[in-house]
Amino acid sequence: MVVDVAGKVAHPGIVELPAGSRVIDAIRAAGGARRNVDLSSINLARLLVDGEQILVGVATVSPSDPFVGAPTSTSTDLPAALINLNTATEPELETLPGVGPVTAAAILEWRSEHGAYTSVDELLEIDGIGDATLADLAPLVTV
Repeated sequence: MVVDVAGKVAHPGIVELPAGSRVIDAIRAAGGARRNVDLSSINLARLLVDGEQILVGVATVSPSDPFVGAPTSTSTDLPAALINLNTATEPELETLPGVGPVTAAAILEWRSEHGAYTSVDELLEIDGIGDATLADLAPLVTV
């Protein structure tokens, strides 16, 4: 798989990793995070999705970005722009690119039926979310 590691790493850019690799593997392949970079807001154990971008030490999306919508508030310590799939409301999910009322409802229904999301990749089990949509959503959501 191929991912783009950007931000405050020693060697930002494209890295190739075996299937089943995790975010920490991508960061290490990019030479590791720079000194004094806080990684606590990144789920280092999350499985990677081919084609995604990992942002290290930089905001994922500016709350004033016109494509994001209004800033959301969550009960986690993550930046407001990240939406937690396990706590998000339908209106919060609808601020994501490619997610309308039907898909947002399906994400919530999956959560009701299966319990908490353990990986962003589980969005692939939702009708209407394929690899391309997941690649768009992965940098914007967390579990």
